[in-house]
Amino acid sequence: MLGITAFGWIHTVISLLAMAAAAVAFARHGGIALATSAGRAFVGLTVASCVTGLFIFHHGGFGPPHVLALVTLGVLGVAALAERRRAFGGASAYVATAACSLAFFFHFIPGFTETLTRLPLAAPYASGPDDPKLQALIGATFAVFVIGILWQLLRLRRASRTLAPART
Repeated sequence: MLGITAFGWIHTVISLLAMAAAAVAFARHGGIALATSAGRAFVGLTVASCVTGLFIFHHGGFGPPHVLALVTLGVLGVAALAERRRAFGGASAYVATAACSLAFFFHFIPGFTETLTRLPLAAPYASGPDDPKLQALIGATFAVFVIGILWQLLRLRRASRTLAPART
C-alpha cells in the first residue's frame, strides 16, 4: 500500500510516535527537555527513526534523507551534551532547547516529502522533493519553527531572570 515496505511502515510509525512525544512535551512543558519522560521518548524515538531511515533506499543509494538523518543524530548529540550542562546554567539551556526543537523541525522535511508525494493516491500534491509547493510548505514550517524557538528562548530568559539572585 502506497509503495511502502513493511520496514518503511515501521520507520514511519516510529517517526509518528516521536512527533507525538514532542507534541506532549510542548503541551506539558512548553518545550522538549531530556529531564522529562516525553522529552526522553522524543529523543529515543527520533534516534530510532534516524537509524531505521539509514536503511531505507527508496530513491536509490545514499542521499539527502540519509544526510538529514546523520545531521539529526548530531543535533541530538549536541542537545544531550547541553542538557547535561544545563544544571550549571548559562547558555546550555538555550542550546539544549534549540537543538531539540531543531530535531523536531527536521521530522517535517521527510514527513511532508514522503506523504505529499504519495497522497492523495490519484494525484499526489507534490511531484517530488523539488516541487515548489512542497518547498513552500517546508519553508512555512521553518518560519513557524523560528517563531516557536524564539518564544521558547524568551520564556527561558524570563524564567532565568526570575530565578537569578539579586545583584548588590
